[in-house]
Amino acid sequence: MIRALLAVFGIVELLFPDQLIDTLTKIAYEDGVEMNAKPWVTTAARVEGAVFVLLALFVVGKRCGGDSDEA
Repeated sequence: MIRALLAVFGIVELLFPDQLIDTLTKIAYEDGVEMNAKPWVTTAARVEGAVFVLLALFVVGKRCGGDSDEA
């Protein structure tokens, strides 16, 4: 379950970083409409999204025992 959530959030963050940043800023701050992110924030969000997808694919399942072939 956590693996799927991490993968979905990572894909959304990787593909639509600006929309996600805008939405989360409006939710997190009382006056989020007037706030502007610096240009490097979009790149950082994409990198974070890629890391989340990689974690979901390779690390989370193995540590949680989700893809175990043992009977």
